[in-house]
Amino acid sequence: MRLAVLGGSFNPVHLGHLFLADAVLSALRYDRVVLIPAYRSPFKLAAANMESSGCDRLELLAASITGDPRLTVDDCEIRREGVSYTADTLESVIRRYMPEGKPGLIIGDDLAAGFLQWHKSGEILDRADIIVARRLASAEVSCPFPHRRITNEMMEISSAMVRERIESAGAWRYLVPQAARTIIEDRRLYGFSGEAPPAADSSGAGPAQKSIIRVEEAARESLSMERFLHSRNTALLAWDLCRRFGLDPALGYLAGIAHDLGKSLDEETLLAMAKSDGRAVSKLEKKKPALLHGRAAAILLRERFSIHNRDVLEAVALHTEGAAGMGPLAKVVYIADKVEVSREKIDPALRRMCYANEDLDRILFAVLNQTVSWLRSKKLELSEETFRLLEKMKEPVPKS
Repeated sequence: MRLAVLGGSFNPVHLGHLFLADAVLSALRYDRVVLIPAYRSPFKLAAANMESSGCDRLELLAASITGDPRLTVDDCEIRREGVSYTADTLESVIRRYMPEGKPGLIIGDDLAAGFLQWHKSGEILDRADIIVARRLASAEVSCPFPHRRITNEMMEISSAMVRERIESAGAWRYLVPQAARTIIEDRRLYGFSGEAPPAADSSGAGPAQKSIIRVEEAARESLSMERFLHSRNTALLAWDLCRRFGLDPALGYLAGIAHDLGKSLDEETLLAMAKSDGRAVSKLEKKKPALLHGRAAAILLRERFSIHNRDVLEAVALHTEGAAGMGPLAKVVYIADKVEVSREKIDPALRRMCYANEDLDRILFAVLNQTVSWLRSKKLELSEETFRLLEKMKEPVPKS
């Protein structure tokens, strides 16, 4: 196997790193690029947070290349500790990976001019084929040693830029791979202080961002694009309503994106799953098993994604028919499902209520009224749960 090596601080990894690896793979036909984060780079001895973030930087890299067998991460320099010298790393890579021929060593032209002053530069030249990539926009740098150049496009991104933007609450999220962004936000790395979902704990108090992403990916893969966009619009409105009413917006988003996960299941499966949630199946649900898709989605959340937050599971299970006594999050998701922006023929007044100074129960009453009116206009049967909820809501809470 033909290997190339790309080392660096990766503090943090950004799209420029991965684009460069991809450019080398495409231009020089290597089979794999080994990404090796330094414990401490000899070029960045003053860099902040290098030693303490070794495990974090490894995880950021590993998460960023999921599913791509052309890339791998090696922790030899992190394990070795101390200043990371390329000659030592190459010896380790050759001994363990046993590549076909010399491995390629990717360096930027910003470092190439001083290459001959590197620690044991002669040994490096003996062990590796040097690949010089463009990092500077200025005139071509002189490289007085054997090498190959690639004419890669330059991305004006640096780890220092990303760190500075994170710390100063600037725009950074699309400079790094999504998986890396999730870890940075969850762990509040690099001075991140913005809004991010709380990490999950054993009590199920809040979902980690990675859990939300897993559920959203499952929804996108299993639902039609039209249904998925409806789910995401529901999640966004649920997020907005939760922020308005002092609820955890991450829980609202999770319930919203998950609420239709059961839509792709057949009737037999829906009926079988509903028997496992401890609730009876009504006559209407037996006649129209599709009404059970919310209950099935809640079961999927619990069993497949290990989501145990009771409010989320209730909101997902009850979003179709509602129920008397449902909690605030369930009310939010019921509203969001019925009036999100891709729904046609929705009274604009209902959407305005979601962003106006209205009580949550008043919004729910208005949305429920329109839903029931529509069902009756189509001569569709009203479920017992919806009827009981309507009866309870007939006297809405006065506007505060």
